[in-house]
Amino acid sequence: MKLSTRDLILAGLFAALTAVSSYISIPIGPVPITLQSLMVILSGIILGSKVGALSQITYVLLGLIGLPIFSGGSGGFDSIFHPTFGFLLSFILVAYIVGKITEKHKSYSNLIIAVIVGSLLMYIIGVPYFYFIFTSYMGKSITFYGALKMACIPFIPGDAVKAIISVALGKQLIRRISRTSSTI
Repeated sequence: MKLSTRDLILAGLFAALTAVSSYISIPIGPVPITLQSLMVILSGIILGSKVGALSQITYVLLGLIGLPIFSGGSGGFDSIFHPTFGFLLSFILVAYIVGKITEKHKSYSNLIIAVIVGSLLMYIIGVPYFYFIFTSYMGKSITFYGALKMACIPFIPGDAVKAIISVALGKQLIRRISRTSSTI
């Protein structure tokens, strides 16, 4: 995969936007409400599969090397033992899949499908990881349904709102970025 300077700049920009969005946080338990999922989905919509995934790989690696860019200002290799790290890992695949679905056709229906698939994928990866770390590593006693009540169910309404915003904002940004790219 050959990346242009523009691709690298946009990947860095979305890594930074994901980091900033982690600070916009409402703590409601072990999993805070943040705007990270919005940025992850937008990275796939706007940058496509490969560059979108690269932006999230960059974000996760920067956090793992110790920059305090994960939610709550955390970072470092020990973050892999936090219950929410599965959601961070999902960001890479979500950006890739959302980008893959929307690369060829940026219709509203395609964007909606991509956002739904991406949002579900975050839960499919994040909740089992949460459950595993919470029960095995931290030694807490919860059921899988308990993990769903802590790491999924309370977030569905907010994620639905973020999904609507990402479709509308993604459609607008795609138009603006494509016009800007053609004049450069």
